[in-house]
Amino acid sequence: MQNIEFKAELRQLEAARSQCRLIGAQRMGELRQTDTYYRLPDGRLKKREAPGEPVEWIFYHRPDRITPRMSNYTILNDDQARKRWGTKNLTPWLKVIKTRELWMIDQVRIHIDQVDELGAFIEFEAIVSRRFDVKMAHDAIGLLREKFRPVMGEPIAVGYSDLMEQQLADKPVQS
Repeated sequence: MQNIEFKAELRQLEAARSQCRLIGAQRMGELRQTDTYYRLPDGRLKKREAPGEPVEWIFYHRPDRITPRMSNYTILNDDQARKRWGTKNLTPWLKVIKTRELWMIDQVRIHIDQVDELGAFIEFEAIVSRRFDVKMAHDAIGLLREKFRPVMGEPIAVGYSDLMEQQLADKPVQS
């Protein structure tokens, strides 16, 4: 599967919610997600857990850049992940815990994320399909970037795992 995604810092949480309502986005719910990341030589892997939801293993490739970017991904369940990687042998790299509000408008998911230890972010994600091609996905995200410009901070080139790794590296060592 493929999607086009864009992520930025979020300056004003309530203003982002108001903008979602203003443009007619539907609030689909809120999840408390724990993503455990694993280092792989040929891509990125995270195990996503959320109360009341099945465990998902998401294997993906995505470039690091601040403009909207394509991600190629596969979602697996526990059995599929175990068969592919023998998950007992995987060593966790780090965890990212977040509260995610999910909003939908047309074919685009709007994520308003409050990430523990990192702050607030907004992400636009358009899943590419036969009916919603790459150009349509880029156009839809471009339009949302314009509509949300007043509430967005700096664009983010990397994933939450990379931001968390940097955050942990910058923490002073306590004795």
